[in-house]
Amino acid sequence: MSEQQRMVTVIGLGPMGQAMVRAFLAAGVAVTVWNRSAEKADAMVELGAKRADTVAEALTANEVIVLSLTHYSAMYDVLGQVADHLRGKVIANLSSDSPENARKGAAWAEEHGAQFLTGGVIADGESIESPESYIFYSGPRAVFDEHADLLRLLTPTEYLGEDPGLSQVYYQGLLILMHPLILAYEQALATIERSGQAVDDFVPHAVRFLDSMKTSFTVFSDLAKSGGWGDISTMRMMDASTQHAIEASTDVGVDAALLRTAQAYWRRALAATEAAGEPVSTYRLIRGT
Repeated sequence: MSEQQRMVTVIGLGPMGQAMVRAFLAAGVAVTVWNRSAEKADAMVELGAKRADTVAEALTANEVIVLSLTHYSAMYDVLGQVADHLRGKVIANLSSDSPENARKGAAWAEEHGAQFLTGGVIADGESIESPESYIFYSGPRAVFDEHADLLRLLTPTEYLGEDPGLSQVYYQGLLILMHPLILAYEQALATIERSGQAVDDFVPHAVRFLDSMKTSFTVFSDLAKSGGWGDISTMRMMDASTQHAIEASTDVGVDAALLRTAQAYWRRALAATEAAGEPVSTYRLIRGT
């Protein structure tokens, strides 16, 4: 790794941006930081980072610029005021947004003479120190390869392809899985607790059940390729099963709205199947085909 590669600017010092600064500093990288609120930059300077007083100064300091912002709109707000400083820079935007917004962001940066990588940070909460953490990257392969050694100092990398939207396709795909899973687990815990049972006693059973679902992921993905899972009898079974789970929750005063949404899908699939005279899976309904 060259000396130039061991220098980086980090713009955006929320919890994840601060975690990135700490990781770079721990690896001996010279880090320049900028943030809207000065106190967050102060904390990073105390750890050894160099403060940039302006966005222009932050861009001028180094070739590689890592963005950790709330969304891509924030990139335009921050960098748009000094777009003439982008030429020759490598922007690695590790902010979350839609794949299409990532593609538009890449095009905007390239129009101003910058090279652009998009990223999606898979981390345990707001830390990138977990061994399970990694970052999806997409964008020009040559740009990624040139700076991969620097980027790997944050956490392991997963390069997906040239399309700048790909990192967000995969990242948002995992978030689509995560959000209902968290809510479903909270509903399960609430039902256990409101039923007079110890939450801690339930946890190992939940972990074992989720481990058993690993094989199901592969099975369901294979079935999705051929239109999805389920015939009319299994749809009826799933409708009844969700009703039992709804009652288990509501009987002890737990909100079952998430399960009612799931049941609505099974009932839509049943109605569509009966109308079509052939199985219409929930996957087809969700996919919109």
